[in-house]
Amino acid sequence: MTRASGARASFLAALWLAMLLAGCATTRREGTPTANLPPLPPDWRTIPNPVPRYLPPAPIGNPPFYDVDGRRYYVLASADGYNKIGVASWYGANSEGRYTADGDRFNMYAMTAASKVLPLPTFVRVTDLSNGRSVIVEVNDRGPFVAHRLIDLSYLAAAKLGMLATGTALVEVRAITPNSPVSLAGVLQARSPLLYAQVGAFAVPQDAERVFNRLRAAGMRNVIILSPAVSGGRLYRVRVGPIQDVPQFDRIAARLTALGYPGAWLVKP
Repeated sequence: MTRASGARASFLAALWLAMLLAGCATTRREGTPTANLPPLPPDWRTIPNPVPRYLPPAPIGNPPFYDVDGRRYYVLASADGYNKIGVASWYGANSEGRYTADGDRFNMYAMTAASKVLPLPTFVRVTDLSNGRSVIVEVNDRGPFVAHRLIDLSYLAAAKLGMLATGTALVEVRAITPNSPVSLAGVLQARSPLLYAQVGAFAVPQDAERVFNRLRAAGMRNVIILSPAVSGGRLYRVRVGPIQDVPQFDRIAARLTALGYPGAWLVKP
């Protein structure tokens, strides 16, 4: 690397970090009273989803890893096969016009989103598991940097999912890549599927039993061990649930963290 290219790389890294810290990290909205919500454009219901297509990686916003608030996040090399269940939140007016992590200007009325780990840009389909609604958004920002949150949606995308008033929703996020095309066809028909908080997966059954017994001794009652015979794998999975909504998941996740098991994630049976 030449001195000039090294200086440019350092400048881009510093610019990206400034954008990141000024953007999504501090702009999440949960529980905003309905009366205080910004207005939506008259035609908001007919604003189309973005059309998934190949876009080159953003020149900034895709470091191998980065640190926010003392925690390190590793950016995925590819979005192929990405399919997660978790909690969506949204951000809007107080981020309007700010730079996103890939250098765009945030538009609360665009169909965009933020992810901590997906490459920028990536197109994803987000499905609200409580009502079956789906949207397609372009991930162009980093966040949300709050525990147990999977994706931050723009104001318009959140409106289309019907989650503005609650501020959060249990969602499925599936990447749309050239190797795994996904559309709004085939959206989940069943509403409120059973979800569980997975504490860990263990190759040795005694390790799973040890965690199970500790959680039970701490007063957690809805703890199960899913054996390989049931799950169709090789691991013994310790789970808590079923989970009905975001507040319940937050309470369980906080309790698990206090017991020394941070990072619980949502899974289907």
